[in-house]
Amino acid sequence: MSLAYLDLNDSTLRLQHDDRLVESPGYAVYDGRGYTFGSEARGRARLRPRDIATRFWWQLDTRPLQPSLGPARHSADLVHQHLQQLHAAADAPDDLLLAAPGSMQDAQLSLLLGIIQQCPFRAVGLVHRSVAVASLFQVDGPLFHLELQLHQALLTELRAGEGVVRLQRETVLPGCGLLQLQERLVETLARAFIRQTRFDPRRRAESEQQLYDALHTLLHDLRAQPEALLEIQGHRVRIGRVELADCSAALRDSVSGQLAAHRDAPLLMDPLVALLPGLGEAWRSLQLDPADLFTALAAQQARLLQEEDALVFVSELPLLGERGLETSGEKTDREPASDSAAPDTTSSPPLPTHLLRGHKARPLADGEVLLAGWQLRRSKQGWQLQQQPGSSPLQLNGRAARDGDTLRCGDYLQADDGEPSQLIAVGE
Repeated sequence: MSLAYLDLNDSTLRLQHDDRLVESPGYAVYDGRGYTFGSEARGRARLRPRDIATRFWWQLDTRPLQPSLGPARHSADLVHQHLQQLHAAADAPDDLLLAAPGSMQDAQLSLLLGIIQQCPFRAVGLVHRSVAVASLFQVDGPLFHLELQLHQALLTELRAGEGVVRLQRETVLPGCGLLQLQERLVETLARAFIRQTRFDPRRRAESEQQLYDALHTLLHDLRAQPEALLEIQGHRVRIGRVELADCSAALRDSVSGQLAAHRDAPLLMDPLVALLPGLGEAWRSLQLDPADLFTALAAQQARLLQEEDALVFVSELPLLGERGLETSGEKTDREPASDSAAPDTTSSPPLPTHLLRGHKARPLADGEVLLAGWQLRRSKQGWQLQQQPGSSPLQLNGRAARDGDTLRCGDYLQADDGEPSQLIAVGE
């Protein structure tokens, strides 16, 4: 009997069977003959908006589809067909271990298990996906997990102690789903095209679809550099990371409000969340790797497999402690674990020495005015920003700069009317 792991986040459902990984976003399109799901359906979303469904995982039930979409009676029919397509694409495993988000209600989970009983595979385990991935880390006390779904974001509070991690509560963040964030990003990008080239990619469905298709690559590029080029139908624009930071302001503010009472608690961010400009710097956060959930499921497999017909939704697991939880409010990428248990005090990042703007770098000096009337001061902590009377708004790594912010190599500063400047270290 072959076993596979299924991640049920509808922004991208993922099924791993041995060395084969199938990814399929929760989109369905009906072409008059049959249904297509996943990336292919997503690629037609702007071309055939009336023939697309994206709510069938989020609103899994047996009520009549509104609006209707082909012969499917309700969202359960679409989920049934999507699961079967996923299963076939993953070389038809016999059994599935399911990792579900906490936003799925008990009635939805029961309906899902009933649907699977009509499929050519069995469900042999069901676990809260946030609890599973958190069990990988060495942690004590409260921690949070943030994930993006198509129509909402979900913040899960967990608590680790006495060798286990337990679910505490989930908070749904409406209006902060992937689709809403994409709309804000695309609107900002379209304005940039109009401003820089007088070309409006949203005037035609074909170019609008290309803009949506280019989003993921663009955000990946902006993770590594402050600016990137984007080309649609021969029209090219330059986009800065800070230009897109406000697109996720609603999500950032919602999460910050929830974390206000737990400022020191670490936040695990799904990879999709970490792509959004301006989020990683706002909290003590760590970017999860796409493989982390499957690593946790494999390590916890013996505890999660269930023989009973009525599966229990597991929301507490032993801590594996396989990875240290080193997080920072300034960085979201995971750093390699040290071979030594003692902290390495000799590898501190160098202090910035210059401000790079365009192709010119100028040395930093105590008391100088940097940008927008903000002053630079040297302290025991390093270089710090000081807000002066009458100074203009300043962005630090895509968020609003604050008086006393410490600057590190790689940080980006931008005034409202200027190009980004980067703090760098120039060797002797």
